[in-house]
Amino acid sequence: MSVVESARPIQLVAGILALCFTVTGQAPSLFGTWKLNLAKSSYGSVSPPYKRSTCRIEPLDDGLKVTYDMVGVRGGVTHIEWTGRLDGKDYPMEGVDDVLTNAYTKIDDRTYDIVVKADGSRAATARITIAPDGRSLMTVTTSRDAQGRTRNTTTVYERQ
Repeated sequence: MSVVESARPIQLVAGILALCFTVTGQAPSLFGTWKLNLAKSSYGSVSPPYKRSTCRIEPLDDGLKVTYDMVGVRGGVTHIEWTGRLDGKDYPMEGVDDVLTNAYTKIDDRTYDIVVKADGSRAATARITIAPDGRSLMTVTTSRDAQGRTRNTTTVYERQ
């Protein structure tokens, strides 16, 4: 089984979500703390990989730092950090078992396309959309499971 096939959904989702918190000088409102709204999120035919998730976004040099603290459905806690620049290059996730990297393309001030790679191979893509009022983020993610089936998920985070 390859790394792409064995990557846990929580790690892929976290990898994708880390990219939704990119920032330019025109969007300082992205900094702060965000909380997952499970009621507004959709995971298709599978259960959510966690029951609670918060994300803190901080400026760092010419990029940013994103810190996730997630509580799994059975209570386990996952802490993930991502530090990256807004240059389209792959940056690794810290706190995951697999070798995951993220790269993004800015579409406009509120929309980003993201590529998540596991062990150098494309594992998922996502489109991040920031609400016009800056109070919520929606991530639509497309990935393939171990059997090669396409999976689509939508996660919504709200500013705290």
